[in-house]
Amino acid sequence: MTKVIDIILGISLKLIPLRYFLALWHRSLGVKLACLKPEEALTALMFLDNYLYTQTGKYAVTYDDGVHVKHRLTGYVDHFSDLAKDIGGPYLDIGCGRGELAHAIASKSDQNVVGIDILEERIEATRRLEVRPNLKYVLGDATKIDLGRQFKTIVLSNVFEHIADRHAFLTSIQNKYAPERFLIRVPNFERDWRVPLKKELGVEWRLDITHETEHTEAKLRDELEAANLEILKLEIHWGEFWVIAAPKEPLRRIIKT
Repeated sequence: MTKVIDIILGISLKLIPLRYFLALWHRSLGVKLACLKPEEALTALMFLDNYLYTQTGKYAVTYDDGVHVKHRLTGYVDHFSDLAKDIGGPYLDIGCGRGELAHAIASKSDQNVVGIDILEERIEATRRLEVRPNLKYVLGDATKIDLGRQFKTIVLSNVFEHIADRHAFLTSIQNKYAPERFLIRVPNFERDWRVPLKKELGVEWRLDITHETEHTEAKLRDELEAANLEILKLEIHWGEFWVIAAPKEPLRRIIKT
């Protein structure tokens, strides 16, 4: 019965011009909200805000032929690949996703680049990119796997917030790979006043439900400090922290042969 209703509703809505549908929706929502208490109205609106954000992300991917439009508009791929080029490799991009950033780094440097991601479909998606001799993608859990070599630059682009034990993670990465620099990108909890409001109202406040946390600047500084990392540069762009950090006492790993 539900399927039949969805089909009938779908056909009906297709016949209504978009401008009329939006006007009807806008008027109906306004009338309904006016009947609610302020807390109830805000809660409903914050749920709606999350729904619109999710749908926007969905169509932002199809709009740019499979790559989220934010990659192009925010310029973070160019920003971090330029930083990586200046710092030098070899490079390890942890949580490389569909591979855009790792590929950009490899195209700007002759140093080796390794991208690792825990999801097979993301590694599969990297096949659409041009093959480069200095670039390799690995399927695996970066919190558990040891690639058995040293990397000068570690990239954590929208990855750190997904880790539960972030102190152990950063300590492990330093012990395994003895990096000289970290390039870190994380969402800013204070990007918008609606974030703490959602948390207060009991509405999902994270940009992604797999985020273990979202950082304030103070929290990010404290966590990196506790993991023996010094922030060399911190910028705020597009509701995110873009960070260059370095171990206070760089390790030199001895790899057994």
